[in-house]
Amino acid sequence: MPNTFSRQFILGVLFTCLIGSVAIAEDTLDRTHLPIQEPPRPKFNELDVRNVKETPPFFEVKAPAKAPNVVIVLIDDIGFGGPSAFGGPIQTPTLDQLAKAGLVYNNFHTTALCSPTRMALKCGRNHHTANTGSIMESSTGFPGNTGQVPNSVAPLAEMLRLNGYCTGAFGKWHETAAWETSVSGPFDRWPTRQGFDKFYGFIGGETDQWYPLIYDNLTRVTPPEREGYHFTVDMTDKAIGWMKAQQSITPDKPFFMYYATGAVHAPHHVPREWADKYKGKFDKGWDKVREETIARQKSMNVIPADTALAPKPEDIKDWDQLSDDEHRLFARQAEVFAGFLEQTDHEVGRLVEAIDDIGEMDNTLFIYIAGDNGTSAEGGFVGMYNEMTYFNNVTEKVEDLLPLIDEWGGPETFPHMAAGWAVAFDTPFSWTKQVASDFGGTRNGMVIHWPNGIQQDLGLRSQFGHVIDIAPTVLEAAGLPEPKSVNGTPQIPIEGTSLLYTFNDPRAKERHTTQYFEMFGNRAIYHDGWFARTLHRAPWEAVDMPPLETDVWDLYHVKSDFSLTRNLAKENPEKLAELQALFMSEAKKYNALPIDDRVIARMNPAIAGRPEILGDRTSLTLYDGMDGMLENTFMNVKNRSKKITAELKIPEGGAEGVILTQGGKFGGWCLYMKSGKPVYTYNYLGLERFTVAADAEVPAGDAVVVLDFAYDGKTTDEIGKGGDVTISVNGKEVAQGRVEKTQPLIFSADETADVGLDNQTPVAEDLGVGRVKTRFTGKIKKVTLDVKDPG
Repeated sequence: MPNTFSRQFILGVLFTCLIGSVAIAEDTLDRTHLPIQEPPRPKFNELDVRNVKETPPFFEVKAPAKAPNVVIVLIDDIGFGGPSAFGGPIQTPTLDQLAKAGLVYNNFHTTALCSPTRMALKCGRNHHTANTGSIMESSTGFPGNTGQVPNSVAPLAEMLRLNGYCTGAFGKWHETAAWETSVSGPFDRWPTRQGFDKFYGFIGGETDQWYPLIYDNLTRVTPPEREGYHFTVDMTDKAIGWMKAQQSITPDKPFFMYYATGAVHAPHHVPREWADKYKGKFDKGWDKVREETIARQKSMNVIPADTALAPKPEDIKDWDQLSDDEHRLFARQAEVFAGFLEQTDHEVGRLVEAIDDIGEMDNTLFIYIAGDNGTSAEGGFVGMYNEMTYFNNVTEKVEDLLPLIDEWGGPETFPHMAAGWAVAFDTPFSWTKQVASDFGGTRNGMVIHWPNGIQQDLGLRSQFGHVIDIAPTVLEAAGLPEPKSVNGTPQIPIEGTSLLYTFNDPRAKERHTTQYFEMFGNRAIYHDGWFARTLHRAPWEAVDMPPLETDVWDLYHVKSDFSLTRNLAKENPEKLAELQALFMSEAKKYNALPIDDRVIARMNPAIAGRPEILGDRTSLTLYDGMDGMLENTFMNVKNRSKKITAELKIPEGGAEGVILTQGGKFGGWCLYMKSGKPVYTYNYLGLERFTVAADAEVPAGDAVVVLDFAYDGKTTDEIGKGGDVTISVNGKEVAQGRVEKTQPLIFSADETADVGLDNQTPVAEDLGVGRVKTRFTGKIKKVTLDVKDPG
């Protein structure tokens, strides 16, 4: 019996003897109500402490004896057919190594989108139960889609923390309601209020890997300034440092680490040496890559030998129909993406090595999930130099992207690859991320490694699994019950099924037998080996959707049709009708109804029906030091007129630097001083810049600089229009000009609004990069931002 357990047992017995009926031995703790209640404090009659025998105090809750460490690695936006461990063309040696000594799951599913998958993974309930029907930025006012996880859905991290685990999260979060990301909070749905003792990463859906927006717990921090900085390396350093320190101080206390990379979500940022490892390897094109991948998958036995290669979507051209320029551009896009994934797997390998170095790998339940959904096709048919063009309904052209080939993946781009590669990296399936009604969107490779808990029959596991199964799996492995209440709130029962039954029995009968899927109108139901689905929209379709009532459903028997290629709807209409009715029943049960197929439109809070922190305010007063304001917590200036009034004190010799800015290198606007003169720059998606500058310096002393932007649109339906710009100093007009077009829907997922500096990449590149170079050298008393709607 371990020494730690022995000490706890003896202390428990002594305490029980001294205070009567109250027992705190580990085997008597009630872990179904968290936090675990402290025993009553004893009362004494003696005056002198020397006449009383001390009773052992109840200092802390210990995890169950032999409870393992737990690490969940979640890679972003890579599909089933990408990693080499599942037959893909991209080398993932760490995943390969863990697979050889662990379990390989080829029938594991996600929700087809990032926020919903992450929420379901960490709470064990369906994504609509957790109010996460889509990403945070497209939440609505309907139950199941509000973006606010309820207190009745406690996360796994909180369950483990209250049971004696140290808990840390590193990397991508994307589970906090968009309007709750300001300095005013509330912080209830930030990582450190969702069960994690430590968080180091980014709050939103993506970040620039070279210039990330990072939070350390609740505090925004500046990334280390070192040559060649990359966020995936940085977050791994922090994860290893936290884990080693925790184990050094409390070696008998298990840890739970959630390691969720921003990779390989766009922007596809990776050092050139990683991308160049794949030089020429994708010149053959996506059709040949698909053929070679499915052949490897069969030879590796990660898919059945009779699996057919599902057809590409009709909108994806055959490789041999493309031009030489398209071949050259698209091949480089795939090289960068592949290098990004291999670099990421290498960083996971550093984490594995660090755990092994301290002797904890055998006692660590290590869950490596290769994708929170299928590979992303959001790059459209030619890819994107700047992913934000997708969110503004702007289509980029091959001729515009070709000159950027040598810079692809570096700091000068914010790129996404063409959709043909997403289909290839989701082999053997047809579809991709966002398509919850196809396994290309939902089936992701997973490897589980745990030498102390998995000791026989290593290899393939083909039982149906889903991300909601991870939390109950961890609880069972740790010897913990599902809690009935957490922090005083009765809990909605966990809806997943523990996968522990598969660990030492590859032939165990499947236990997760029914699962619904829904994302932006794409919907399906799995039940006892059957799969019914409807393909409502492609990932590159965002407007003019067909009526939901007109959708046609397909039927597949997935036990004999791994890749969904034999539609049995006409042969078995009764089974199809049965499953359609089951979908409606499950959708109602888990708050997936009503279905909302709006995509880009839901980015607008007024359309979506979710809160805005500023509500209907049209004026905002800002002060120096207010920087790092995410777009959803700042005044919406898009598609409307704005006036910026800056009250300044100009030093002798003139002022330099930013007064007020929003966005960055790939889209935004900035009012600043250059050589003592006020300047306004509007950066349209990094594709065009419009600049209006004064000719004369602002004299030293108190000054009021005013920027007026008069929007061209006459109605609220006229979006993305340009406008006239006027700059005034102390009541006198000093410059006029034009902005010919504006971004209608979003500036950035991670760049911020800042007073007195430009926090990450610069809107106005003539100031330089970084907080120091863009810092305003005078004094900002206050800045007032006023907006006015058209009409």
